[in-house]
Amino acid sequence: MSLPSPSPRPTEARINTLEVLNLRKVFGARGRAGVVAVNGVTFSIRRGEVLGLVGESGSGKSTIARLIARLYQPSSGEIRLNGQEVPLRLGGAALRQFRKHVQMIFQDPYASLNPLHPVGYTLSRPLKIHRLAKGDGAAQVQALLERVGLFPAATYAAKRPFELSGGQRQRVGIARALAAGPELILADEPTSALDVSIRLDVMNLLLDLKDQEGLSMLFITHDLAGARYMSDRVAVLYAGTLVELGPAETVIDAPQHPYTQLLKSAAPKPDAGLTPDHIEARGEVPDLKALPPGCPFEPRCPYAMPECREGLPRMYDVGEGHQARCLLHDPGVTPRRAETGAGLMR
Repeated sequence: MSLPSPSPRPTEARINTLEVLNLRKVFGARGRAGVVAVNGVTFSIRRGEVLGLVGESGSGKSTIARLIARLYQPSSGEIRLNGQEVPLRLGGAALRQFRKHVQMIFQDPYASLNPLHPVGYTLSRPLKIHRLAKGDGAAQVQALLERVGLFPAATYAAKRPFELSGGQRQRVGIARALAAGPELILADEPTSALDVSIRLDVMNLLLDLKDQEGLSMLFITHDLAGARYMSDRVAVLYAGTLVELGPAETVIDAPQHPYTQLLKSAAPKPDAGLTPDHIEARGEVPDLKALPPGCPFEPRCPYAMPECREGLPRMYDVGEGHQARCLLHDPGVTPRRAETGAGLMR
């Protein structure tokens, strides 16, 4: 498999770094109902863009990242890198070449590092695997540590993970992701396991590296405030289905899908009571082995209509670059209000 150059020519400047088309993943043994973890998800990430992927636990966010990174095998769909289709079955030298372009930062900065090896060894491995090491790679390792703000680099290179704080370990994880010189970083809730006091430092580090290196990034989080701070655009996921996509400020300030509204209303608001647009949660997340035939949010939606059970709604344009998967935006459907006290979106 041959991938386009990390440095695009001027004629390539408008090509998306990543395109995900109808990506689907079903977990399950033969003869049993499978768990539909990702249900036909489509999105793209532009060059130098951060796309925030938001949703509650179990919505499929991390699964999508692992499918893109080929830690999981997709059931179906298409993934394109720099405009070129990546085969669903990828292994050997082709997989190694793909991962030179796409790297991942994991949620738990301790579990993702081998406790038996010093930091220097951990950072030297991608250099050697991708044949980028100059000599023993020690100088490159120190440069990587300095890029993520760990000084003196030689001291940190000799330490093992248990000798580092959570924030320092995550910086090592970021350095490891940068070692191969990727174009795309998959950041799987990289700050959720860290103390609140250092989350902002790590997010600022990621944004600085994104600007300096010209990286594209998928930033996965359940925190709307973090998504707004980090992202150019936000995609909202519910039960494995993409329900809203658009500019970060627009999606978070003026959400157009009832689930995104629910997420916003549930976010902590210090020194504030319930706002007029507060939505009461009801029902449970659907069984991923038996998804509803229509909208997956229908059992919990305060605006649910019979039409919502007839099929999965398409994504409707609700603003410039803003889409929502909800029949409330279908001009041919008359919205009705459930007795929840919630206001209609239109």
